[in-house]
Amino acid sequence: MKFVAAFLTSALLAGAVHAATANPDATQIKAAHDLMAAMQAEKMMRMTAGMSKYASPDQRKQVMDKVIKLQPEFVYSKLAMPVAKLLSTETSLEMTRFYQSSYGQRVLHDTYNSSAQLYPTQPKPTPAEQAELKKPAYLKAEKEFKANEQAINHETFVLLKEVINGK
Repeated sequence: MKFVAAFLTSALLAGAVHAATANPDATQIKAAHDLMAAMQAEKMMRMTAGMSKYASPDQRKQVMDKVIKLQPEFVYSKLAMPVAKLLSTETSLEMTRFYQSSYGQRVLHDTYNSSAQLYPTQPKPTPAEQAELKKPAYLKAEKEFKANEQAINHETFVLLKEVINGK
């Protein structure tokens, strides 16, 4: 029985780390950096900080003050290496293109500016945007991105802890 559980666990994890690269090259890191910039990762950091639990309201305020003062470039640079280890260069480039599009900008706006929802909704794409979303390169990139999204959020949390601890 333990063997079956171990096999299922490894099979699930294999899907999430299939694009993992132990030592990404400069191209992969640059692509991940550009993706973080396109995703406005500084807002992702603020969202992560805002959703975290704190011992007191004063501690929450101190953390939020630190996060708000962060330069966006600092966040992009710090997250580029861990994200490059998670995503292929092609996925980073394709998702950067997506987040720079008008539809991607609306998705980001809704993500960072909406209140908590039981069933989150995506903005409705125009017919031209729908055609872009059906392209094989985007579909492949979105699948890889979604498989690694929790890991990216975890890396954001790790960076938040470093910022809080003054590293």
